[in-house]
Amino acid sequence: MLLSRLQDCEAFAHMSLKTPEPVHRADLLLVHDVDYVDRFLNGELEEKEQKRIGLTPWTSTMVDRTLYLMGGAVEATRHAVLHGGITGNMAGGTHHAHRDFGSGYCVFNDLAVCAMHALTSLDVRRVAVLDLDVHQGDGTATIFAHEPRVCTVSVHCQTNFPFRKAVSDHDLPLPPDSDDDIYLETVREALDICLAFEPDLMLFQAGVDGLNADALGKLNVTREGMRTRNHMVFETVRQHQLPTVIFMGGGYAKPIERSLDAFYDLFTAGAEWNRRWLEE
Repeated sequence: MLLSRLQDCEAFAHMSLKTPEPVHRADLLLVHDVDYVDRFLNGELEEKEQKRIGLTPWTSTMVDRTLYLMGGAVEATRHAVLHGGITGNMAGGTHHAHRDFGSGYCVFNDLAVCAMHALTSLDVRRVAVLDLDVHQGDGTATIFAHEPRVCTVSVHCQTNFPFRKAVSDHDLPLPPDSDDDIYLETVREALDICLAFEPDLMLFQAGVDGLNADALGKLNVTREGMRTRNHMVFETVRQHQLPTVIFMGGGYAKPIERSLDAFYDLFTAGAEWNRRWLEE
């Protein structure tokens, strides 16, 4: 549904779509435990592990889906670093996956894998992870708890999942029912923190589950507030010539069309700001 809408929009002329290759096992091992990686790839996770992720009933297609999801994120990261501008993956944002277990529908942590891939293979010195999903990026926080080259910044609802929070480098929790004003003020604070870190790459977890229509979000952000958020991020990275990767993140509105509208806004805005950036 989202892809067909994007293909029909004016901004699609400034988009380039690519089908990813599966991620390499070596990239997964940059941040994940070898035993966990191989047991997932071989379909050997225990039932309690599958339930913790949310993969029940288990199907073999979960492996391929996960590998392509991760591959798309890595390829988008490589393109952003090598060519500049704004890229994205129309999946992922799997920030609840920890080093040796998955959680919250997240098997592997694409943000963490991409950050380490950039640091180890793309001559990137510092990476900022800007997580604006309504749920805290707990897996990203734990994976990078002792990694000074990565700054993790999470803006999230303080009473939402995960109920036992991890410790990011910078956590900016919001009370339930926070509206556009407090949300956007906090996003600005998060952006300032990222810029102070002087990163070479921004990884933007762009979940839209803070919408007031979201069934799981608990915040009160409007569609226009989400649009403003996106423009704030994209204008900032363009001004600072900071390569940026969009990770889709969560969206659980009822009806789901409200989430699709917000994701449509996200990717069309990313395409427009990328066009402005590359034409300068």
